[in-house]
Amino acid sequence: MDLFEAEKKEEVEKEAPLARRMRPRSLKEFVGQEHILGPEKLLRRAIQADRITSLILYGPPGCGKTALTYVIANSTKSHFSQLNAVTSGVADIRRMIEEAKGRRRLRSKKTILFIDEIHRFNKAQQDALMPDVEDGTVTLIGATVHNPYFSINSPLLSRSQIFELFPLSEDELKVILNNALGDKERGLGRFKVKIDKEALEHIVTISDGDARRALNALEVGVLTTQPKDGLIHFTLPVAEESIQRKAIVYDKDGDAHYDTASAFIKSMRGGDPDASLYWLAKMLYAGEDPRFIARRIVICAAEDVGNADPQALVLANAALQISEFVGLPEARIPLAQAVAYIACAPKSNSTYSAISEAMKDVEEGRTEAVPKHLQDSHYPGAAKLNRGKGYKYPHSYQGHFVEQEYRPGDKIYYRPSDEGYEAKIKERLNKWRKKA
Repeated sequence: MDLFEAEKKEEVEKEAPLARRMRPRSLKEFVGQEHILGPEKLLRRAIQADRITSLILYGPPGCGKTALTYVIANSTKSHFSQLNAVTSGVADIRRMIEEAKGRRRLRSKKTILFIDEIHRFNKAQQDALMPDVEDGTVTLIGATVHNPYFSINSPLLSRSQIFELFPLSEDELKVILNNALGDKERGLGRFKVKIDKEALEHIVTISDGDARRALNALEVGVLTTQPKDGLIHFTLPVAEESIQRKAIVYDKDGDAHYDTASAFIKSMRGGDPDASLYWLAKMLYAGEDPRFIARRIVICAAEDVGNADPQALVLANAALQISEFVGLPEARIPLAQAVAYIACAPKSNSTYSAISEAMKDVEEGRTEAVPKHLQDSHYPGAAKLNRGKGYKYPHSYQGHFVEQEYRPGDKIYYRPSDEGYEAKIKERLNKWRKKA
């Protein structure tokens, strides 16, 4: 039975996708992530010395998280077990833990437990791991595409080292693809393939740092191209058909979503219309709700442009209403118009700072009573209570302004800037404040 299972497993591996077959077996074969696996780096030394502690590997798809765990599995003397959080539950965790306890008790053998997509585990499932990670029954390696500080329990994080992996560079992807083309045992080396430079460049560019996506496109192109005189010519049209539409890394409840929105707002605030439009295009391409984008534009217009150009908020609000009315793809045009206008507008956050400061005073300070002369005087009996007595109607005075108290104290919240239209507001307000 063992021999049969071994033969069956070997047959399955031969039929596995190229990306799986080409997983590195050692650190020597691993490509990329030099910031954690370069010479003398901590993680590299820990793997070489077989002194792995609990790890959380965090990064986008295809950057090498799972590949790295297999390198660790091939390098360690510990038993290597694995679960996928999508299909596993507490019962599976407990079974693995009991098996690990048995190995530790009977053979003094350590267990490394790899959990792919660990962010899928809920709090109870993550808590089930805690005692045995704490006492060393298992060494946990978790892989996730989500920021672990948002998706994994703090107690589990405190017992693990966190390593962030980044998308692979174009040069690194080229190395991986060329290795696959030359490997006769696991790769495509048994085929005679001539790949054009522009075809390789296209796959590398469209893959966006995702090795799995690049290898899948390469395999599809090679296996579906009819050879001529025994030669498979991998051209640019073949590459374009193999990879087709680029998949943007953009999880709507994860880092990519919030990081892109942050870059979008900061680019408008910073006066860079080109960067602003790029991040807008990325969000639209990834399928973001145009209303979410429009709301960010409205907020930026009010917070970062403000009264330096009041027209910015009008245009932003128009883009919001239009995006709800017409929808995509046409909504991208008014959204782009508003984005470009706001990015190029003069900037002032004076109104944002003013309301923030006023809110803080209301929240933390003594609540001021409304002065008698400002109180409502339009109901029967208000005059008997002296409501509104002494109020001065500004339009009855020259310049439509008259000195009177509108709030106890003289603290100033609104400090107009010298930018754009707000400079005129500042000039007018200074005159009024001098009179008052």
